[in-house]
Amino acid sequence: MSPQNLVNWLERFATTLPAVLHGVSEADLRWKPPEGTWSILEVLRHLLDEEVNDFRVRVGSTLRDPTDAWPPIDPEGWAVERKYNEADPAETLARFVAERRCSVDWLHRPAAPDWTQAYEHPQLGSIHAGDLLAAWAAHDMLHLRQIAKRIFQIVQRDAGPYQTDYAGEWRA
Repeated sequence: MSPQNLVNWLERFATTLPAVLHGVSEADLRWKPPEGTWSILEVLRHLLDEEVNDFRVRVGSTLRDPTDAWPPIDPEGWAVERKYNEADPAETLARFVAERRCSVDWLHRPAAPDWTQAYEHPQLGSIHAGDLLAAWAAHDMLHLRQIAKRIFQIVQRDAGPYQTDYAGEWRA
């Protein structure tokens, strides 16, 4: 494992995400496809909550004392309770970027963290701090793919009577 490479991925995402969302209208950020999956704004708000309440907290806890119980999280419930799709998009993005920068700064601070320390999760078993770091970077990419799919769906919607088939098939 290369912890520094993973931290670099986390750091780059703080500039990648705003670049991907640049110019997307507020209406399109809130748009939900007919199947009812999350809007881009809901994904963005989820990323913010995961940054603050999940990954940073759980990595820190596991590195400090892997026997400490992790605080509970409820990503699906939070989306409803916290009214993700009603959030201010610009504020949400700015808060995500600021929180991500705090996370990256924090990850640069520890001197040689022990990424092998493991938390015993009641359902998932042993989860190492390194597993969490890797999952954190992968989580960004999963949601980047989800955002790209939503933008693709918006382009299809806006194509009106015309088809996007010539572009190729969406396979994500």
